[in-house]
Amino acid sequence: MPRRIESHFIPGPAGRIEALLEEPEETDPTEAALVCHPHPLHGGTMHNKVVYRMARGLRKSGSVVLRFNFRGVNLSEGEHDNGRGEVDDAWAALQFLRERYPTLPYAMAGFSFGSRVALRLGCAAPAPRPGRIIPVGFPTGSLYTPGHYDYFKECELPKHFILSTNDQFAPRAVFEKAYETFAEPKSLKLIEAQDHFFAGALDELEAAIAALPR
Repeated sequence: MPRRIESHFIPGPAGRIEALLEEPEETDPTEAALVCHPHPLHGGTMHNKVVYRMARGLRKSGSVVLRFNFRGVNLSEGEHDNGRGEVDDAWAALQFLRERYPTLPYAMAGFSFGSRVALRLGCAAPAPRPGRIIPVGFPTGSLYTPGHYDYFKECELPKHFILSTNDQFAPRAVFEKAYETFAEPKSLKLIEAQDHFFAGALDELEAAIAALPR
């Protein structure tokens, strides 16, 4: 039986949201996962190569995956809102996904800017809450300012961080200083890669995503 692949337009707070729904290749889905893309003003879309590999790794682990474009990207309506409205977009997409698969546990995932959105929404989500959050390439910036990530100190959901060893937007020492303050449960997987976009290590990233615990 061929896997389900569907294109959708989801009603969102700023207009329609372009989305792509994909079920696992060989099994019935056992989890529903929402994947958020990198920064819209720097070319980020749901077709970004890291986002694509994340989605494929999740499908290999049995997840049905919904990717979507934030407001103002490709066929999604609206304008970029510096992360505020993008959290609302993700919430609308998540509601669509959960209505389609109401009996499945769900996960939040995102790359770069999308990892910030996934964490913000996942940590604040009402019950039933996500079973896990998967931030990939979480951008801590060149400086770690104490207090900037305080909301993670009380986010007791499972958080599985994946980081390139040569991430220019999350230098390892800066990231690890921030990571120390994040609430348990949490994990950190470092992947030997050339840059923030996991150049030279996309296969390793996909495998790491597929192997994450639930």
